Amino acid sequence: MVRTNPFDALGLPVRSDLTDEQVRAAWRAVATATHPDRADGGDVARYTAASAAYVTLRSAWGRSEAYADVTAAADDTSPLPVVAGTATLPAEPGAGPREVVAAYTWQLPGRIRYGRPLRLVIRGTVAALLCLGVLAAIPGDPAAPPLVAALITWFVVTGRSDLTPPRHR
Repeated sequence: MVRTNPFDALGLPVRSDLTDEQVRAAWRAVATATHPDRADGGDVARYTAASAAYVTLRSAWGRSEAYADVTAAADDTSPLPVVAGTATLPAEPGAGPREVVAAYTWQLPGRIRYGRPLRLVIRGTVAALLCLGVLAAIPGDPAAPPLVAALITWFVVTGRSDLTPPRHR
């Protein structure tokens, strides 16, 4: 399956600062014109593409991720060769954990480069120092591993914001 630009599917400009109302209005306009229950049969392919685009763009986080994907694809100047299959969705439905990790791993260098690498390094350093502090403060205590796991989880979950490009780009 080829990845399409969700902004194009809804007829929206490629911007991360679109509002929920703008996205919803664009989706409703396309859905009204192409719904399969219309008397003329509608356009199932376009309706499906618009519905998938709406699912992607309906939240501010989803819009920023889609914007990062579109701008990274347009501005990719990396010397790495194009790998077969990189134009497909990152994880096909029903893919196992290994396939999901492999599909997203190739995106990581570009996300770091176009995101906020300094903030990511600072947050990683803070998380590592806090982990070392926990291990030094309560060595051998059964509470240490869960605290370290919580710090690592905090870094991974909140680090996603550092992998999206700033708004001014």
